Amino acid sequence: MKPAPGRDQIGLRVSIRLHDPEGGFRDLLGRLQSENRVLKKDGTIVSFDPSAIALWKVVPEMRSSTGIFLFDTQSRANVELQISDGKTLRLYCCGPTVYRDAHVGNLRTFLLADLVVRLAMMKGFEVQLIQNITDVGHMGNDFQESDSVPGEDKVLAEAERQKVDPLEIARRYEKKFHDDLAAMGIMPASLYPRASESIALMQNLITALIEIESAYVGSDGNVYFDARSFQTYGAISGNRLDSLKPGHRYEYNEDSHKRFHADWALWKLAENRTTMIWDSPWGAGFPGWHIECSAMSLHYLRGKIDLHLGGIDLRFPHHENERAQSNAISGTEVTALWLHGEHLLFEGRKMSKSAGNVLLVSDVQEAGLDPLSLRLSFMENKYRSQMDLTWSAIEAADGTIKRWRRKYQEWRNDSDDDMRSDDMRSEPVPEVAQSLIAEIIAILSQDLDTPRALIKLREIERNESLSGQTRADVFEAVEKFFGLNISHSATSRVLTPDLQDLLDNRVTARANKDYASSDQLRDQLLLRGIKVIDSAHGQTWEVID
Repeated sequence: MKPAPGRDQIGLRVSIRLHDPEGGFRDLLGRLQSENRVLKKDGTIVSFDPSAIALWKVVPEMRSSTGIFLFDTQSRANVELQISDGKTLRLYCCGPTVYRDAHVGNLRTFLLADLVVRLAMMKGFEVQLIQNITDVGHMGNDFQESDSVPGEDKVLAEAERQKVDPLEIARRYEKKFHDDLAAMGIMPASLYPRASESIALMQNLITALIEIESAYVGSDGNVYFDARSFQTYGAISGNRLDSLKPGHRYEYNEDSHKRFHADWALWKLAENRTTMIWDSPWGAGFPGWHIECSAMSLHYLRGKIDLHLGGIDLRFPHHENERAQSNAISGTEVTALWLHGEHLLFEGRKMSKSAGNVLLVSDVQEAGLDPLSLRLSFMENKYRSQMDLTWSAIEAADGTIKRWRRKYQEWRNDSDDDMRSDDMRSEPVPEVAQSLIAEIIAILSQDLDTPRALIKLREIERNESLSGQTRADVFEAVEKFFGLNISHSATSRVLTPDLQDLLDNRVTARANKDYASSDQLRDQLLLRGIKVIDSAHGQTWEVID
């Protein structure tokens, strides 16, 4: 009989047939996490008796390449993004803590996930993106902000300030988060699991970590992860355990009941807390912050993450702790590639509530600017570079988007005229457009080089040797990635009868060469929020209010 799987097979996908005590067989399929445990694709951990194995085999991985290369924080090198099961690209992006509005610095990170998803989809791949909603357990001492209070749960603290139920706060800001994503053209994730609704997943994972001695119950009754049990801690950030001093960051106090100062809490007892607490094997309480991402990603992405994204501020300790938890329970490297977006400054300073310079999507909208101008501003900079956002940059991006929308309509009008002409075209338009589109995708596939891709797009815009149809075809195709709504026609808004009369009267005035009346009508329309544009193809307009 073939020997039972041993330590050399830990981390591999295995199929195991077991003798059933009641007769017959039962089968297990999943990733071997120890010599008697399997992590199934639904995230559950199943123990088995090695002596009951009838037969077993290693199931080969079905990887496929994407041709997309991204900078992996762990290896410090550009690595090709691969689909581990050969079917669906599995992404996890750390989501918001919903106790306040997400500022534009947060949204830059969420845009990074959107760009990866859009590029993969443009190349024909299936994508699954999971993004958690933290509505419990994120403590003030988990933050790097000067206005954070140690030991204070951010959602509960905001609920107390506003004298409302914590879940009301969480749902209010969760909705605003989704509204901001939509305003910036960020496509929804496949799923947004909430921490408060995933307690069972976290408790099951904590139980399993205790069983394999990667976690323990401290003398204060809280459950901690044993950082020294994970030998490769620090591989992402470079912060090694032997160099971390007490109080370095986070969850340290002089009266600690932990075995080692760098251990972190997986479950915290309620003590005086009366809301947002749950029963557990260790007493009523609530989860630590880091455990939620391990529990959700392992469960919803079936034990393997092809790409894990987040802001650079999450690299340590959140992602280090998450990696330790996930790898300890899986017996393998769960995440293939770690991607981090850099910090965003605003007008030369780090955004913070205490500094009074937090910029929101609603601020941009109230300034009369298209919120997609934020999206374009971000793409003008490399995601791995610290960016200093300014109002002038947002205004310039807003102008660029309006110009591209207008030109797209003009190019489409040109192509319509060409289609009505009996003359033969001087260039093979589809082939030329396809070549230009492929060139832009190739640029983006090298570590999401959006600045270079936008330079190429501007070259195409200015290239008068290209037909209107070619330029329109290119802009329309790459719109799937850039998400700037360029092919949107401003004239799609239904006009009131009086506005339509003003536009019609202006067309008549220009036809009669009554330019004084034409100018007066243009000014009246502008006061009503309608900007009129004249071109060789006639009058078009766009909404500016």
